[in-house]
Amino acid sequence: MHTLVIIPAFNEARAIGRVIGDLPEALVDEVVVVNNASTDGTERNARAAGATVLREERRGYGHACLRGIRYAEAKPLAERPDVIVFLDGDYSDHPSELPSLLAPIRRGEADFVLASRIRGERLGRVEPGAMLPQARIGNRLACFLMRRLWHARYTDLGPFRAIRLGALQALGMADKTFGWTVEMQIKAAEAGLRIVEVPASYRRRTGASKITGTVAGTARASAKILWTIFRMAVTRERRTYTRERRTPPDVASASPSETRPSSASP
Repeated sequence: MHTLVIIPAFNEARAIGRVIGDLPEALVDEVVVVNNASTDGTERNARAAGATVLREERRGYGHACLRGIRYAEAKPLAERPDVIVFLDGDYSDHPSELPSLLAPIRRGEADFVLASRIRGERLGRVEPGAMLPQARIGNRLACFLMRRLWHARYTDLGPFRAIRLGALQALGMADKTFGWTVEMQIKAAEAGLRIVEVPASYRRRTGASKITGTVAGTARASAKILWTIFRMAVTRERRTYTRERRTPPDVASASPSETRPSSASP
């Protein structure tokens, strides 16, 4: 199974080398860091750590992710990855936990796997203070709305995630900024993908968060996430997906230590 890791990065020079270095080499064919208009040494340090570096000068998390996807899709068929992993560059996630993230896909049990910090916290794997109160509130509200509107029983909007390339292409991702993660989760639910959550560890990030670390950043991100949920709810009937995926069992029936497929579809 060929795996490509995409790391969107804006001014992560201090952390990016450790993120790349902690990824298990045996499971990763290529690490792609998308330098999202950084003004520090992010690009230099990423190259030094062995990553392919792309540039995306348009600021926005979604812009950076889409740039990485285009790179993967442009590869010759024989070199195209089977699975795309998304991972933040701030070293809050634990890249060494990639094996547990990929395991359900490798076993043929999932199309989309989300590393859940909430499930990890129940197992004592989240550092105190790693998830700020404003992030917790926004996360809880978004997951509640997705459950009510799409019957999608997610527990987190965590950025550490893996998805089969074919499934990702079928979703037609489009958001350019803060709505990226919730758009992917909603579309995965609508498309009936086999979805699994695995418990994830989480540490306090290096430096201040660019989003939840400030009042303005938190407000912008929260507004965009809620707007994305509302917009996708009212335009739901306009979207269609290929019907090749089978409907899986429900993630809510799994304990925090289990990795079982979920029914995030309506």
